[in-house]
Amino acid sequence: MAGVVADSSILVDFFQGRATDLLDEAFSARTLVLPPLAVAEVFSGDMLPDERFALGELLQDAPLHVTTLGHWLDVGKLRRTLRRKGVNVSLPDAHIAQCAIELDALLLTRDAVFTQIAQHTALRVTSAAA
Repeated sequence: MAGVVADSSILVDFFQGRATDLLDEAFSARTLVLPPLAVAEVFSGDMLPDERFALGELLQDAPLHVTTLGHWLDVGKLRRTLRRKGVNVSLPDAHIAQCAIELDALLLTRDAVFTQIAQHTALRVTSAAA
């Protein structure tokens, strides 16, 4: 299985007991990579103590994407390129997309903005059902 990047919507589903088959497969195959801002977005939400524990467990088993200055410059370029094409994306969404692009990984999401990003970039997305 190729690498899989999970966005915030998929992580929220995971914590609500709605993991997808693809997410489960990526966990098992150890091909899941998490964008740091997706983790921060999820962690900033209201969570029960057992959900915070589950997040900690997830972080133990799935690596975070390592970001460099070059990554953040590419995030800025991606946002600028998309804006010029009429697609406005948030910094977290551009970061998540850029992580998947850099890894040539499949982005697992429920957020329609990533489909728009994919129309203008090398981003590959799937919205697997829970």
